[in-house]
Amino acid sequence: MTVKGFVEGGIASIVAGCSTHPLDLLKVRMQLQGESQAPKLNPNAAVQTLRPALAFQSTSIAAPRSVNVPPPPRVGLISVGVRIVKQEGAAALFSGVSATVLRQTLYSTTRMGLYDAIKQKWTDPVSGNMPLTRKITAGLIAGAVGAAVGNPADVAMVRMQADGRLPVAQRRNYKSVIDAISRMAKQEGIGSLWRGSSLTVNRAMIVTASQLASYDQIKETILEKGVMKDGLGTHVAASFAAGFVAAVTSNPVDVIKTRVMNMKVEPGQAPPYAGALDCALKTVRAEGPMALYKGFVPTISRQGPFTVVLFVTLEQVRKLLKDF
Repeated sequence: MTVKGFVEGGIASIVAGCSTHPLDLLKVRMQLQGESQAPKLNPNAAVQTLRPALAFQSTSIAAPRSVNVPPPPRVGLISVGVRIVKQEGAAALFSGVSATVLRQTLYSTTRMGLYDAIKQKWTDPVSGNMPLTRKITAGLIAGAVGAAVGNPADVAMVRMQADGRLPVAQRRNYKSVIDAISRMAKQEGIGSLWRGSSLTVNRAMIVTASQLASYDQIKETILEKGVMKDGLGTHVAASFAAGFVAAVTSNPVDVIKTRVMNMKVEPGQAPPYAGALDCALKTVRAEGPMALYKGFVPTISRQGPFTVVLFVTLEQVRKLLKDF
């Protein structure tokens, strides 16, 4: 039964991940809005950050007047998508899809299978239900383990999705997820594959606990109240509600995770961010608190369909494999 849960969860996750990959790419591009791509200044400068408005060195030469550089305009989901298609081609919407497949194979298969195994252990044999607190705890555990396993693929996916926004000379041009992981290991060390892992684990715990626990709880409530029968309608309603909960709770962590994973570390120079907290503080100071909800529209636009496809596919796969 436990192995079966991993197989069912893995199949459903790969189908959902591939079908919603373009929305995930748009989310990553929008979350990176506000970071400067300007050339780096003197490494010995006292002030050196990513934002253009803060990137002027402190020197002894007095400036004739203060210079205010307006932040780059922020564009919406559709505008980002149209711009990508025009500048990079329609195929660019599937940049990093190989990393998505590997990520879902490692991360989602682990979290879905582990959650199912824990749920079987903790479910009341008499009522057949499990308290919400136990569902949340099971999600936290499953998400943490899954994220630790899948972090290398997650880093590769973020970089491959974000590569097109960089100037041509600065692009990494990874050929595939295998090429991305091998080059990161060679050029930046094995530790780079787990860059931002604390954020990945935190986000995965939040997403898994809110997504899986919400789905199970909402589905049970719908069936108990007699609102709908156990079928496609119930699965879609419960999964879309679960996707909304997961998007709201995970977006701030996801923004910081994306920026930390995507940062480019030059040899002999300090990284743009010293860690997750430093990234969060710099982001809020430079762009305001709502910067933590950048990309929320594509997040909910992706998280909703992803969760619907995930659980609808999972329910169908369970039916197909019920005799195995």
